[in-house]
Formats: sequence, structure tokens, C-alpha cells
Amino acid sequence: MNPVMDVIIIGGGPIGLACALEAKRNKLHYLVIEKGPLVNSLYNYPDNMTFFSTSEKLEIGGVPFVSNNIKPTRNESLEYYRRVTVANELKLHLFEEVKTLVKENGQFTIQTTKTNYTARNVIMATGFYDLPFLLNVPGEDLPKVTHYYKDPHFYAFQKVLVVGASNSAVDAALETFRKGADVTIVVREKEIGERVKYWVRPDIVNRISEGSIKAFFNSTVASIHEKTVDISTPEGLITIDNDWVIAMTGYQPNLAFLERIGVELSDDTIRKPNYNADTHESNIKGIYLAGVICGGMNTHSLFIENSREHAVKIIDNIVSNQGC
Repeated sequence: MNPVMDVIIIGGGPIGLACALEAKRNKLHYLVIEKGPLVNSLYNYPDNMTFFSTSEKLEIGGVPFVSNNIKPTRNESLEYYRRVTVANELKLHLFEEVKTLVKENGQFTIQTTKTNYTARNVIMATGFYDLPFLLNVPGEDLPKVTHYYKDPHFYAFQKVLVVGASNSAVDAALETFRKGADVTIVVREKEIGERVKYWVRPDIVNRISEGSIKAFFNSTVASIHEKTVDISTPEGLITIDNDWVIAMTGYQPNLAFLERIGVELSDDTIRKPNYNADTHESNIKGIYLAGVICGGMNTHSLFIENSREHAVKIIDNIVSNQGC
């Protein structure tokens, strides 16, 4: 039988690892459970991605992050968080998904795809990258449609439709274009988003202006077919030839899981979880929220750089409550 732990941390991303570092420093009996690889969300970022934040703003636990340039790449961040994990001998179980979480007699029973655990406290640091927003149009389930983008070479000399105007969409459009793809971008708004990285936005705007990348603004995908895509535009329905659809429509946190375990959510469209801003403890005593999930559907309000402090607040509160 597994011993009762002081804290189970669900989610092995940067904030989950930051919580683990604080738990270890305070000599708590802890474990990180991650359903994918280490820092799963970052692993699923595009291979050539460069962060908007500088390396020092991505640091956790006071461990320096040294990168080749001011703004680190995806590969540098993977190496950094792996080295932090190894150097600190953090305890974690990867490729193990939490299925249920139940509180009984002041303790939590956590059932995963591999075993059961018991803990006095639980930290939810599950991020928001696992559940894409769907287009909800006919043909979205075709094999040619993806909500994740990794490498541009795959799309060389193909007709590619990119949906969205975020950083991810713009990166996919520019990179596949430069590998020889015939790229069309569909944007619901009237222009490329203002949140796009400032050194990238002029590039995509210029490529659209010169016609190298075709763009439909104030438009949406109506339906997807084996060899074509129908687009609803201000001028009416347009059909274009197509081989692949990269739908970079954004992602959402798993708020349904929070609801199932009893965490209260706001009634508005943000659906922000109920938690104490000073301690990050939810309405359920012993369940804490860390990282992006604290913002509910407002996933643009919290990042690694302004969520790192959550770990200190949470562990300080757990230690105080346990009288450690």
C-alpha cells in the first residue's frame, strides 16, 4: 500500500515542477504525476518555436536558464527543465493519467491509469494545451486536419490551409510557406492578431500584402473535404483546393475535471475557478490551483513568468497548515 503523501502535484509542466522544487525544499513527501512526457505542453510546441519571454522569466526555483539568445527556443527550454528535474532529483511519474480524485476523511484518493495514491493535499497544475478548440464543421475529423503543428518539412509542395491569427498560426503559415507550401490563411478577425510576436507580425503582414500567402479575413471555415475546403467570406462561400488543414484555433484547460472533483467555477464565460489569491487554495480545502488553470478560459492572462510565484504561496500554506 502506498504511504500517505503530503502533496500530489498533477501536471509536470514548468509550474508543476516549480511546486515540486518548493515541496522538496520544505521536506514534504510529494509526487508529480504527468499524463505525457516531461513538460508535455512545451514538447508539443512547434519544433522551431522561439519564446516571447526572455530566458530569465522562464526560470523556476532560482535555477539559472542560460540560452544562446535573449529569447530561448523550444529545444532550449526542454533541455533546461529536464536538467532542473535531474539536478534536483525531482520525484515524478510520467505517462500516467489521473482518472479520479475523491476526498474522504480529510485525505484525497487519486486513481490513475496505473495505480492509486493517497495524499493530504493536491495541486492542480494541468495547464491548457491538451484540449483544442474545435472548428465544429463537417470534415474536421478527416486525417488531413490537425490542431497541432510541429515541423514545416512535412508540408513541402502541398496546399495548406492555416486557420487562426495567433502566434502558432502565423508561425505555421510562414514556416510552411518557406518550405514550398502553397499557403492560405483564414482569420476570423479583420487582421492578424496584435498579440503576435512583434518581430514576426511584419513578416506575415508583408507576405500577405505581396500575395505570397493568401489570406481571407472576417472569414471562417464552412466545411472540409478530401481535396477542397469551403470558406465563408464577406463575399460569399469560396472553395479552394487543399491537401492539409492546420487549425490553430487555440486550446482550453480541462475545466470539466475541476467540476467533477467539486471545484466551483464562475457563471460567466470565463469560468474562472474559485480559489484564494493569497494561498491558491480552492473552495475544497486541500486542493490548490497553480498556473494557467487559475484563469479559467482566460488563458492569455497567466504565463510561466507570472505563475512561478504560485508554487511558493501554495507550499507555504501547506507547510503552515501542517505545522511543519
